[in-house]
Amino acid sequence: MKYKIDKGCHSVYCIQFHLVFCVKYRRNVLVVPISDRLKELVLEIAQKINISIVEQETDKDHIHILFASKPSVTLSKFVNNLKAVTSRIIRKEFPEVRKQLWGKAFWSPSYFLASVGQVTLEDVKQYVENQGKK
Repeated sequence: MKYKIDKGCHSVYCIQFHLVFCVKYRRNVLVVPISDRLKELVLEIAQKINISIVEQETDKDHIHILFASKPSVTLSKFVNNLKAVTSRIIRKEFPEVRKQLWGKAFWSPSYFLASVGQVTLEDVKQYVENQGKK
């Protein structure tokens, strides 16, 4: 197994996630230049808390973010912070989105988050199973 390893003071880790969240009511508001600004904001916010954005892309009504994290990051706080800050700034800088969205919400309250790895679950299971057989 080969990992891209990150290191902390007392740990070695490789933690990556796929995050998806949608615009409230699935409105098609993530178009240029809003989508470009959103991606800039995601990079800025992640950088402040030492999260590495591996890849990100928007569709008209949602964003996919692949990121690497430290074990000390509380994922729910990161996601909620990301959604709150981007919502506030996008609505302020692009007031035209208020025509498609009402109230103060920009994002749907739910999100999808999955861990991703550089090896398959089956590979890890076989590796663990074979540890006592040497």
